[in-house]
Amino acid sequence: MRLREIAHARAGDKGNISNISVIAYEAGDYAFLAEHVTVERVKAHFSDIIGGKVERYELPNLGALNFVIHQALGGGVTRSLSLDAHGKSLSSSLLEMELPDPQKERDR
Repeated sequence: MRLREIAHARAGDKGNISNISVIAYEAGDYAFLAEHVTVERVKAHFSDIIGGKVERYELPNLGALNFVIHQALGGGVTRSLSLDAHGKSLSSSLLEMELPDPQKERDR
């Protein structure tokens, strides 16, 4: 299953830092997101572009996770040769992350 099936995302950026929020569609899916959408998995998903650390902030009352990804935008808007120097498409890319099937997780 892909992350996009249970969550949507919003992205922002400042300089060479991308900020991606992952928000569960259903409140009951937040714990599953918190368990499976980890700093390590996000860093691995973007391994070809991330040059710095990844921080995760949990917002359980909103059913959301916020990831701050350092050195992810090729230096930032004014320095990068990237077609998407703002990094807005990183949220769409993150939603392609493969997750375990929650039904199979429940059946264990």
